[in-house]
Amino acid sequence: MKLTVALLTIVLAQAAQTPPPATDTVAPDIPGVVAAGTKVQVIKEGFQGTEGPIGLPDGSLIFTETNANRITKIDKDNATSTFLDNTNGSNGLAFDSKGRLISVQTTPGRTKIGVLYPKGAEAVLADSYEGKPFGRPNDLVVDKKGGVYFTEPGPNATPGAAPAPPPLPPAVYYVPPGGRAVKIADGIERPNGIMLSRDEKTLYVNNTSGEYLLAFDIQADGTVKNRRNFAKYDGVTRNANGVVSGADGLAIDSQGRLYVATSTGVQVFNPQGQLLGTIPLSRAPQNLAFSGPDKKTLYVVGRGAAYKVQLLAQGFKGRAK
Repeated sequence: MKLTVALLTIVLAQAAQTPPPATDTVAPDIPGVVAAGTKVQVIKEGFQGTEGPIGLPDGSLIFTETNANRITKIDKDNATSTFLDNTNGSNGLAFDSKGRLISVQTTPGRTKIGVLYPKGAEAVLADSYEGKPFGRPNDLVVDKKGGVYFTEPGPNATPGAAPAPPPLPPAVYYVPPGGRAVKIADGIERPNGIMLSRDEKTLYVNNTSGEYLLAFDIQADGTVKNRRNFAKYDGVTRNANGVVSGADGLAIDSQGRLYVATSTGVQVFNPQGQLLGTIPLSRAPQNLAFSGPDKKTLYVVGRGAAYKVQLLAQGFKGRAK
């Protein structure tokens, strides 16, 4: 009887973690962003971890399958292929002005921010702060100077168990070109997605365990000041551990609107931080990026699935993401 109960407990726990089927959904009318009734199309599901999407110059898209240790490509016809293997558990992706692919690499014991591609250009940009290794950095964005902003959210929570203390507390870091990582912001419960404004004067940071998308003013040396609540997430809930927003990846369009992957879907905010509407998905999204030949296709990944939706808005063309 004890064995049966134990097995039942495991089955129920696994069932609770199984995401719903990935199905097409329909976008609402968000003026200037997406037309009412536009299909949010499922491209494919069954991926092993879905993160780090970023557009390529030909309009295709790549994203990380962190658990499979690879980067996958989606072409204009929705066909998928392997772009790169043996990625050291890469999560967030960004291109610098030299065309190098930089990633957050999360394999335990080999965690770092580094150049991943092209072959022969691999390099470590940062792997520690004040002598302590990074725990599990998550996302990044690269400025025009080649400096890298990235987030360190802290450990992933394990149900029913107290998480081990991280080597470093949650924080946001900046790696200036040729320099060492500098901590630029802390005191954020779980910093996650990160994005620069079009003019690179403002840094945006998602707080997965908070109610607000945060904004900071960027100073000449790349550090930040004037932390503020920029936009309030819709659909925030609370549990025994605190606030749950699901806020993860970020994207920005040519008009400065911000697209936020949250537990309720893709929330779109105007440049003043006002919510314009939410694009629903059948599974909670994790990250997103503009691509396509005119950069008007929004790709979204999360919970093992990839989607795309044709927008009226156009992604910012000043950098890959």
